[in-house]
Amino acid sequence: MSDLDFVSGSKPIGIESGEGPYLYGTDGTEYLDAGASYACTPLGHCHPVVVDAVQEQIGELTFVDSSYPVQAREDAYAALVAAVPSRLEGAWFCNSGTEANEAALKFARSATGDSKIVAATRSFHGRTMGSLAATWKDKYKKPYEPLAGDVEFVPYGDGEELAAAVDDETAAVILEPIQGEGGINVPPVGYLETARECTDEAGAALVFDEVQTGMGRTGKMWACQNAGVTPDVLTTAKGLGNGLPVGAVAVRDWIADGAASHNATFSGGPVVAAAVHATVSTLVEEEWPAHAADVGDYLVTELETALSDTVREVRGDGLLVGIELKRGANRVARNLALEHRILALPAGRTVLRVLPPLVIGEAEADRLVNALTEILAPEATSES
Repeated sequence: MSDLDFVSGSKPIGIESGEGPYLYGTDGTEYLDAGASYACTPLGHCHPVVVDAVQEQIGELTFVDSSYPVQAREDAYAALVAAVPSRLEGAWFCNSGTEANEAALKFARSATGDSKIVAATRSFHGRTMGSLAATWKDKYKKPYEPLAGDVEFVPYGDGEELAAAVDDETAAVILEPIQGEGGINVPPVGYLETARECTDEAGAALVFDEVQTGMGRTGKMWACQNAGVTPDVLTTAKGLGNGLPVGAVAVRDWIADGAASHNATFSGGPVVAAAVHATVSTLVEEEWPAHAADVGDYLVTELETALSDTVREVRGDGLLVGIELKRGANRVARNLALEHRILALPAGRTVLRVLPPLVIGEAEADRLVNALTEILAPEATSES
């Protein structure tokens, strides 16, 4: 089996159960989840509050469409709107991050009456035709072209290029506050503020894709809060249901008032709504974003101290961490899994992405640092 097969195809590890930040193989082996759940379980695997909420709801009502009021859905909407940045007063549930971004682009075009979308290089916004059109990498797009048109890409992090691209025909600028799939790329200070200013001037919508950065991962409930910038549209998914498939779009009133009809059969289904309410409420009430900030700072400091001579850079915020390696990330991820029982992800060819549940502590951080120190030691020896 090749390294590529291990990280992007079928893994040679069967997973049977999970609890907290750990997953358990079919042979009983315990693995530390440092990315296997793709940021989808911020409260850890099988969190009892979420499990209880889902089990209770599925025993009462599995599904009814969103035109019928259901208390679980109302509770989920209330929890989400209370947790998003102020001035985002409306929300809509869907089934995934790509669907949330698809809806966001539709809402922006409808509300503004314009069509141009400005996106960033190295971006990833999903795999449906609209969200894929705003995704940078050709390997995701080429087989499906032609895609939705009128999308312009600008270099991520370059405020001048961004401002120059936004004009009176722009419907939306869509950005990840920190790029995930593209390599854990953190923008320079002032970049998100520039995006806010130029979209305000043009009457365009500012869309923040917080599918991976949201739900407390970067030390705040939403990564945009670290910069103090509120978008017109915020999308989220992954950790929203702590492992159940659900996404959401939160919008300002002017977007909601100008958006045309849009819906989905499973929007806000009772069972996933119960998971959303339990997840969001627990994250906020137990202050897990602050915990992610503390443990993330500890992890980054320890990684920088231990690996300063063997990696190019450690970057990120909270528990969204990218380690820029001097050799392929696929091989390092494979060695972590098979030799050290730690499951992590690549983000491109040379970046190892660390996305553990927010409930990890310093002991788990130390385990990851020690494993990487051992794996990368031969590189330091060979280069000396």
